[in-house]
Amino acid sequence: MKKIISIITLTFLSLFFVACDNKSEIKSEKKEEKQVLKVGMELAYPPFEMSDKDGNPQGVSVDFAKKLGDYLGKEVVIENTAWSGLIPSLKTGKIDLIISSMTITDERKKSIDFSIPYAQTALAILANKESNVNSIDDLNVAGKKIAVKKGSTGHIYATENLKNAEILVFDKENACVLEVVQGKADGFLYDQLTIYKNYAQHKDTTVALLKPFQKDFEYWGVALRQNDPLKDQVNEFITKAKADGTFATFAQTHLKDAKATFDELNIPFFF
Repeated sequence: MKKIISIITLTFLSLFFVACDNKSEIKSEKKEEKQVLKVGMELAYPPFEMSDKDGNPQGVSVDFAKKLGDYLGKEVVIENTAWSGLIPSLKTGKIDLIISSMTITDERKKSIDFSIPYAQTALAILANKESNVNSIDDLNVAGKKIAVKKGSTGHIYATENLKNAEILVFDKENACVLEVVQGKADGFLYDQLTIYKNYAQHKDTTVALLKPFQKDFEYWGVALRQNDPLKDQVNEFITKAKADGTFATFAQTHLKDAKATFDELNIPFFF
């Protein structure tokens, strides 16, 4: 009888310890999961968001995300997501943050939240050399064609302010550039750095009009879900990174030539 009781006791204890181990594993897995920070970005916008020849994420935003992860004590996982899918992915919890050169706008703030700004920029024009476009007013003319990336601030600006021109909407930045290079569009509206970069690659066929034509600058922020407590920590990191030279290092690493050009033209730089 004692032997039977001992066996039952041992069996019960074994099951108890197995259950405890399982609970510990589950807790450990949950803890490990919490240490991952999923950052969404579209890897199609060099030098901010791009991939190297092996497909590994690279660029200013990637370095920014990794430094933020270090500050938060979290492992960063970059989720390459199409531009149109970034905000839906954030709202449904597929990603935790968006760091993808996203402009802070009132319209976007209706459904998501933003950190304090980490960069400033303005729209600029990549014009075809034969288009005789020297200013934004030269584009707002019947017969002129303007290429814009769908959903971008360039798209919004053109729709609201350039009603005399024909607006050509594309999903990809490269498609907009190609339209201008081939003379199918007179100009492409996008942020200053992208315009500078594409002009540098197509000097024979394009000109870059980098001086801002908008009244106010645009500001980029880290996008978060509304009421996300992580926002305070992200803001703390951005403030610290601006003060300690972290953002200056990003510029020196990825944007050295562009910064020199902006300084020469007396145009305020991103950081």
